[in-house]
Amino acid sequence: MEHHDEDDEVATLATTGVREMATISRHSFSTAGQTDEAFSIDIIENINGDYGLFVWPCGIVLAEYVWQQRLRFSGTSVVELGAGTSLPGLVAAKVGSDVTLTDNSNRLEVLDNMRRMCDLNKVSCKVLGLTWGEWDTPIFSLHPDIVLGGDVLYDSSDFDDLFATVKFLLQNSPGSVFITTYHNRSGHHLIEYLMVKWGFKCIKLLDAFSFMPSSKTSRISGNIQLAEIMLDLQQPQNVRV
Repeated sequence: MEHHDEDDEVATLATTGVREMATISRHSFSTAGQTDEAFSIDIIENINGDYGLFVWPCGIVLAEYVWQQRLRFSGTSVVELGAGTSLPGLVAAKVGSDVTLTDNSNRLEVLDNMRRMCDLNKVSCKVLGLTWGEWDTPIFSLHPDIVLGGDVLYDSSDFDDLFATVKFLLQNSPGSVFITTYHNRSGHHLIEYLMVKWGFKCIKLLDAFSFMPSSKTSRISGNIQLAEIMLDLQQPQNVRV
């Protein structure tokens, strides 16, 4: 396993005309002995704002996985669902992916923050309002090789809309994969049921602590899993999206 040195810094930003204070958290990615590849991502957070305005542990885990799999991500088309602060997607952009960051179309503050972070980190990502389970025009133009989702398996009432959206994207790009990290708060049995219902199969399941560097484990807690999911072509596709 690769060893990383974490150098997180927090700065305070005064926002014009707003009482709330925003912070910038710095997330570093490096490999011992390979300083030429190292970089940092700065994330604008607001703990008092929308839940999409701060970094969740699942996002940290997924971003680290993208970094460790950077050769795999280079040159690919990536869509991040429910991106929020977009740490995994920004890392993917840094390692050479063509990235589209998406979040709920109604969360304008979150979408605006995503654009600011692209500018802050000097990466070119498309930012798109995409509400799970709604078939607006922009989704039909997406043909990702990889779909990312950090902590998108949060509210069980959203699961069917999420899986319907993921299924559409994977069907739109044969051979593509959905990589997600989640707290096992809702029970893996429910997720297994939904994968069967929507015609998916899990091709990889990892515990976060099995690949997270020791310098970053203090920032995560609980039972976080990473799953790679694809369409199960052996299973009848009974659910239409």
